[in-house]
Amino acid sequence: MIVVTGATGNVGRTLVRLLAEQGHEVTALSRRITQADVPPGVHAVAADLAGPAADLPATADAVFLLVGGDLMMSGDPAVVVAPFAHYGKIVLLSSQGVVTRPDSLSHGQAFAAYEQAVMDSGTDWTILRPGGFASNAYAWVPSVKASRTVAAPFGDVGLPAVDPDDIAAVAAAVLTRSGHTKAVYELTGPAPTTPRERAAALAAAIGEQVTFVDQTREEARAQMLTFMPAPVADTTLDIIGTPTPRERTVSPDIEKILGRPATPFTDWARRNAAAFA
Repeated sequence: MIVVTGATGNVGRTLVRLLAEQGHEVTALSRRITQADVPPGVHAVAADLAGPAADLPATADAVFLLVGGDLMMSGDPAVVVAPFAHYGKIVLLSSQGVVTRPDSLSHGQAFAAYEQAVMDSGTDWTILRPGGFASNAYAWVPSVKASRTVAAPFGDVGLPAVDPDDIAAVAAAVLTRSGHTKAVYELTGPAPTTPRERAAALAAAIGEQVTFVDQTREEARAQMLTFMPAPVADTTLDIIGTPTPRERTVSPDIEKILGRPATPFTDWARRNAAAFA
């Protein structure tokens, strides 16, 4: 049996589906999940990783561990990881920021602490370190729907955003196949794209003109502070405005594991066009 935490999110939902389609017994965990949220045959468990361990399955062959932002910043990594230490394998969704922003509390140090707790757990482990998600473009849904505009800072700075479905496919592979113990994989898209290019891809996907509006860093920060803490906003702006060479670099790990190239943003936009139309 495989346990998937964060099972209703951008990565977890696809991962649950992939594992179920492959015939694996799956338990899907999320705070407010119901049986209606999962494919037939998948067991849904409403559980909070910050809550009692009794809510978790007693045993499992493997777990996909996604720690939410609030628990990532405030939880005790050893305590959160402990209930999974007797499972056969832990696959942790971490962040590229562990290596590119090691001094950042939100993007580096917090994730690094969970990585260390997993490595110290005594069970087999694999670490996945994605860069920025293609699905971050969902933040543009209201403005695209309302006025066919996208407002963003650093319009011509490119980063290789990764498709969450690719992360899920990699997770499915390392959860169910041998050869990935004590491996760390960096997951990116196949090429850097700029916010301006991503807005154009969304326009093509919905078949309508979408105007790109340049924001200043200060304008973007004020908007971000409405839904994230200041340290998270500041580090995010540093990454998208002045990325390090490693953050700009395309990793080969998705193709190495899946035997195909990573999915381009244009494909993600076409697949999710209905959300923006």
